[in-house]
Amino acid sequence: MYFFLILFFISLFGIVLMIGKKLVFAEIKGSEETREFIQDNFDIDNIKHIAVKNTKKYGFRMLVTILRFSIKSSYVLKNKYKKLKTIIRYIINNYFRHKEKEVKEKEVSSFLKKVSEYKYKIREIKDKIKEEEGIE
Repeated sequence: MYFFLILFFISLFGIVLMIGKKLVFAEIKGSEETREFIQDNFDIDNIKHIAVKNTKKYGFRMLVTILRFSIKSSYVLKNKYKKLKTIIRYIINNYFRHKEKEVKEKEVSSFLKKVSEYKYKIREIKDKIKEEEGIE
């Protein structure tokens, strides 16, 4: 993807250069001496060298900027995803727990209630015995 972005900006620079050169020739209109002067002063090898040098420099800067942006945005998205995930879990858990309580209250049998009451009573008796004996 970065390669295509670099190629795009190189081609854009080339198009601007060609249009600028045509505009200079259009302004001159007919004076052969000035046309020859402009053609002699535009050293194509020098322009290519400068274009390649600047393209590499600005391409590297653009690459670093894009990488920084992608890393920062992924960090922000990850944090927002975690927050949203916890909110959704909280909502789902509260909704289903509420439904489960309603279902449990309706479906609990008398036998299970008696067993849980006996367990609770036995636990209380054990705690009292431990307190009296001083055992923790």
